[in-house]
Amino acid sequence: MKKRSPLPYAVLAVGIIAAGILGYQTRSANAVPADAVTMTAEADGFAGPVKVSVTATADKIYAVKVLENGETQGIGSKAIDQLPGVIVEKNSLAVDGVSGATFTSNAIKTAAADALRQAGFDAARFGAEPVQAETTADTAMEIPADAIRAIGEAQGNNGPVKVEIVADKEKIYSVKVTEHQETMGIGDKAAEQLPAAIVAGQSLQVDAISGATVTSNAILEAVRAALASAGLDASVFEHAPLVSGEKADDVVLDTDIVIIGAGGAGMTAAIEAADAGKRVILLESQSMVGGNSVRATGGMNAADTIWQDENAFDEAAGVEKTLKTAAEKYADNAEITGLAKTVQEQWDSYRLAPDGYFDSVELMELDTMIGGKGINDFTLVKTLAENSAGAIGWLDTIGAELHNVGSFGGASVKRIHRPVNAEGKTTAVGAYMVPILEENVKKRENISLLLSTTAEEILTDGKGAAVGVKASGETGNTVTIHAKAVVLTTGGFGANLKMVEQYNPKLKGFMTTNAAGAQGQGIVMGEKAGAAVVDLDQIQIHPTVEANSAHLITEGLRGDGAILVNSEGKRFIDEVGTRDVVSAAEIAQPGSFAWLVIDQKMADKSAVIQGYIKSGYTVTGEDAAKLAAAMGVDGAAFSETLDSWNGYVAAKQDPDFSRTSFAEPLEGTLYAIKVMPGIHHTMGGLRINTKTEVLNGEGQAIAGLFAAGEVTGGVHGANRLGGNAVSDFTVFGRIAGENAAKLAG
Repeated sequence: MKKRSPLPYAVLAVGIIAAGILGYQTRSANAVPADAVTMTAEADGFAGPVKVSVTATADKIYAVKVLENGETQGIGSKAIDQLPGVIVEKNSLAVDGVSGATFTSNAIKTAAADALRQAGFDAARFGAEPVQAETTADTAMEIPADAIRAIGEAQGNNGPVKVEIVADKEKIYSVKVTEHQETMGIGDKAAEQLPAAIVAGQSLQVDAISGATVTSNAILEAVRAALASAGLDASVFEHAPLVSGEKADDVVLDTDIVIIGAGGAGMTAAIEAADAGKRVILLESQSMVGGNSVRATGGMNAADTIWQDENAFDEAAGVEKTLKTAAEKYADNAEITGLAKTVQEQWDSYRLAPDGYFDSVELMELDTMIGGKGINDFTLVKTLAENSAGAIGWLDTIGAELHNVGSFGGASVKRIHRPVNAEGKTTAVGAYMVPILEENVKKRENISLLLSTTAEEILTDGKGAAVGVKASGETGNTVTIHAKAVVLTTGGFGANLKMVEQYNPKLKGFMTTNAAGAQGQGIVMGEKAGAAVVDLDQIQIHPTVEANSAHLITEGLRGDGAILVNSEGKRFIDEVGTRDVVSAAEIAQPGSFAWLVIDQKMADKSAVIQGYIKSGYTVTGEDAAKLAAAMGVDGAAFSETLDSWNGYVAAKQDPDFSRTSFAEPLEGTLYAIKVMPGIHHTMGGLRINTKTEVLNGEGQAIAGLFAAGEVTGGVHGANRLGGNAVSDFTVFGRIAGENAAKLAG
């Protein structure tokens, strides 16, 4: 709302420059002996190969230089400026990466290690990680001389998936994914895990990796293609996987804190608790981390941040509309009325002396309360908004930068903070954040991550306090964990369609955008431990789910200027309204679907849109008439709709549906995605307080039991605003980790 001092960032910039200078001084200060060797190598960075030269002897590194790279200026360039000097100064590759530039840092260290190996030196002597053997085949399996090596390819979610196999007519000895463009944190997990499963089971009927079905199927099809190209009969391997039948031993573990669910909230809580010095066991029922969090496409809402100030303020109409809604529809709601009074005062003051970008914690609270129809737990809403800007700063410290700010449905102003890729294009927040959270979890020695381990019961003592968890391991063995605190971060129940129908029968038959693990187990376990629940009937449907694949299409496209048209080629709603309102309007259209229309300018700025195009979700046309034909709608009606909309954009006024968010006109080459509503988020769950303590039916905290994220209820009320889910799991995940650590002593 007001300009913040740029001093901290000026200091940071000076620090970066100084670090770069010191790095080069360190290299030049070392006298390089005559027997030193200089070698070059490269490794994949964020935006492509990073080429590095290293000058060294067997026991000392004298120089490291990045020769070529395509990394992002201001992000990857930080690692290029700083890391070589640190490696030389420490004479080690076992140094921390540069915050916010993890991929580039790892590329520099990997390339430097390879250069040392090429020079004939022991890279491990300098702290390099050992070269990992391929895990795609049974390394104990002897490969006969007549085995055939072959290549196969199939279409994945984002493009071709290529594999290399080694096999004969009776056995598959090796499967390796050699090339793919699948989503990090989702599809790449299938590329990591499925090849070994194929070899171990000697089967093409192995289960797909949960949450990565399309990529899994592509790998299997590519293996079939490779077998065919080798002249081998793939049907030999079309049987149930071979299994050893061995059950692992039951195990009993002791820890300070056990966290159930390794999605965004769980990993955030684990990092905070570990950084407080506590031992943490993090359980995940699926074979990979991420849950629903990895599927988040938009960004994270945060109020009154320095990154908002980088935008010109042009959202006066949005603020006025929200204040009008509060006065006309919520005059009997004390919290909303009080917030509206405060925001009105802030708005009047800003208009008298505009300074920076206008937003406030109270305006975020007001938007969230109105979006939730006023039934939200106001104390939780305040906690969410008041800690949102700090959460953006915390994410910076672990290497997750959300600095691009845009518009989103239900928000009065530009508030959603998004990541950008190496080309400066916005990208999906979940696929960006989850790998960074996972990396932070794995590098903390006091966090133990147990995948494919399903919690079944919260253990309690004689007084009802939570003291541990009973779980089932991958082979069916019992895993018992004793702990001083238990944190539930299991997510909602959006993938449990029977449970959805139980609480909201009107949603029977709807598709879902949820990950397979969103089954509501945490809610059931919490209730058995005495927890109260709230708002379980409040289940959100998202208006833009791709009609054929059930893939979530980000709300950010509408915030960036997209429109929705029906099968008659006409707009029918304010596209950036709340999800419940837009979904209801969409259901009321002929066929209960719509077309989301974007243009080439938007596609050029968004890696997300480019992914939709590659995945085949779009139809396209060089102009309105040709796009109308591709959509199968009336050309004259659609052309009139588009002309009217572009006029509204120019005038910054929408007389048809009172939309207040405008970007640029839609023109040139156009694209459209067929969308319909799908089950997206369950607002209800366990009742918690602002400390994330789980409450019983009397409103008292259950000792030792905490919860965060979608497993909880209250903060979102009757409808969640886009961008508030990431805020929710980050803010309350941090609070849960901090308070569980305090309880653990």
